[in-house]
Amino acid sequence: MNQREQASRAREQVAEKPAKEVEAAAAPAEEETEGQPSTSLSDILLKAEKAYAAYRDAQKDVATAYRQSEVEAEKAFHTAEVKARHARDESIRQALKARDEAAAGSVKARQDALAQAEQAYKSALEQAEKAFTENGTKAQNAYDETIRQALKSYEESLSQASKKRDATIEQAWGVYTKSTGG
Repeated sequence: MNQREQASRAREQVAEKPAKEVEAAAAPAEEETEGQPSTSLSDILLKAEKAYAAYRDAQKDVATAYRQSEVEAEKAFHTAEVKARHARDESIRQALKARDEAAAGSVKARQDALAQAEQAYKSALEQAEKAFTENGTKAQNAYDETIRQALKSYEESLSQASKKRDATIEQAWGVYTKSTGG
């Protein structure tokens, strides 16, 4: 039951109680008055005192109802506060968990990226070494071929020069032998 319902119920009880008490206090007086008219001041004062006492009792009941309502409102507030605190704590726990999971995911993604980068580096290094080796081999082969051709050209030139020399010497001896007669 909420606070408004409790306050409304307390007011109804307070409203009913004084009316019943006043009726109950007035009933004996009416019985007395049926037989004879009673207008005595003491009877009127007695009725007033009873009515005032009923009024005071009603006030006490209202004060008690308000205090009870206040206590229940305080309990309801405390319960709501506890629930709110628990909800807050749970939200914080979930946020921390989500943050930790995100951080772990970031660390894993970083490690994966580093592993991929390292693998790509190793692959590039291997390719560079292979290209270096291939280019070195090609350069050595080209060098060897150039040397071979140079030697061949040298030998051919030397052979031709030797043939020319031999032919020139032979011709010179031929001329010399013709001119000397011998």
